[in-house]
Amino acid sequence: MSYEKVSQAKSFIAGTKQTVKALKDRNVNEVIVADDADPMLTAKVIETAENMNVTITHVDSMRKLGRTCGIDVGAAAVALFY
Repeated sequence: MSYEKVSQAKSFIAGTKQTVKALKDRNVNEVIVADDADPMLTAKVIETAENMNVTITHVDSMRKLGRTCGIDVGAAAVALFY
């Protein structure tokens, strides 16, 4: 499951702004996007990931994605580094 990828990743960055910045600045291996997030928030992440040819994986819950990252709030997007 995609949530497990976050736990197994070497490192990750949570949040839409930080994910877009990481996509532009670093070698992101994969992006995880929560489907229950506002599409206006995730559109830039998805567009940037597609332009950079980075794999995009969708999960159902921002809240669960945030918890998996160890934060107390939901995460709309996460950049993974293997």
